Amino acid sequence: MSCIDIAVIGVGVIGKRHIQEILDNDECRLVAIADPSPEAESYASSLEVALYREYRELLDEVRVDAVIICTPNHAHVEVATACIERHIPVLVEKPIADDLASARALAKASRIAGVPVLVGQHRRHNPMIRAAKRAIVDGRIGRIVVANIMCLAYKPDAYFDVPWRRRAGGGPILINMIHEIDLVRYLCGEISAVQATSSRRTRGHEVEDSAVCMLELENGTIGNISLSDTTVAPWNWDTAAGEDRKLFDYRVVPTHFFAGTSGSISLPDKTLWSYPGEKGRHLPIHDERLSVGDENVYANQLRHFVDVVRGATEPVIDALDAAQTLAVTLAVVEAAKTGKRIDMSASL
Repeated sequence: MSCIDIAVIGVGVIGKRHIQEILDNDECRLVAIADPSPEAESYASSLEVALYREYRELLDEVRVDAVIICTPNHAHVEVATACIERHIPVLVEKPIADDLASARALAKASRIAGVPVLVGQHRRHNPMIRAAKRAIVDGRIGRIVVANIMCLAYKPDAYFDVPWRRRAGGGPILINMIHEIDLVRYLCGEISAVQATSSRRTRGHEVEDSAVCMLELENGTIGNISLSDTTVAPWNWDTAAGEDRKLFDYRVVPTHFFAGTSGSISLPDKTLWSYPGEKGRHLPIHDERLSVGDENVYANQLRHFVDVVRGATEPVIDALDAAQTLAVTLAVVEAAKTGKRIDMSASL
């Protein structure tokens, strides 16, 4: 397979980002897009690519090797299932689904059909995350005791002109916190229990605008995530990691902290803290930077997807893995609603 022909379904902000990466990659080609919005026609015309208002028409009329799904959350499973039925590999944006049963059904369909599903938890393709993972696996910070994560930003009012962003499933827990939960799972281990609280007082939408959760991990680590899309602050991954500097301001500040018995790592400033000899708060603590190159994370994700489509590798996060991240995220929603501690063993 010399060149991968890709269709993109949904051309909002993230859909356009995927398209730009396709256009910049010599190993794949954009052959069609599907989007019912009025703005899609002029966008497709500017790209000189076929536009379909209905995604099923695209799938039935255009020969494609792969599809990238960037629809609103509630449509992810429907569109991905239609692709699997046609034996077309997919990259589906997170969250994989609105509910756990649908996510698991999609994972089962993928497994039975032998059609790979890659889920767009793009941070797993970031070299600094890979470097942090190596440092943790190599024991450089010992046993992780505490993880502390901030996801605090201000989304402009125009962001909420899109109705689904004000409704159930469109709030920052499923849009933003899901990334943080996935990072905790990837770097620290599986999550065994969840407690949380949330608020919608500031914006007054149907969904939350702020939340805090506490995570208990199977290995004894405890974690905390503070989240808001209505606070003026730089302490969020989009601002601090510089993954998309055209879309977000870039300020290098630490937002993610992983503290262990032998050292600690802060991200995305890539700092490893440790004592060179005896440990003690009264002694000088040493800091060093993790050796990490500056890479385009979305380009990395697309290259990985191309390899998945060609059968050269397995998805770094498949539908079943993403379903477990979703299970924890939905548990945060439930814990915030009920005030109860949610035992994740019932979701395994």
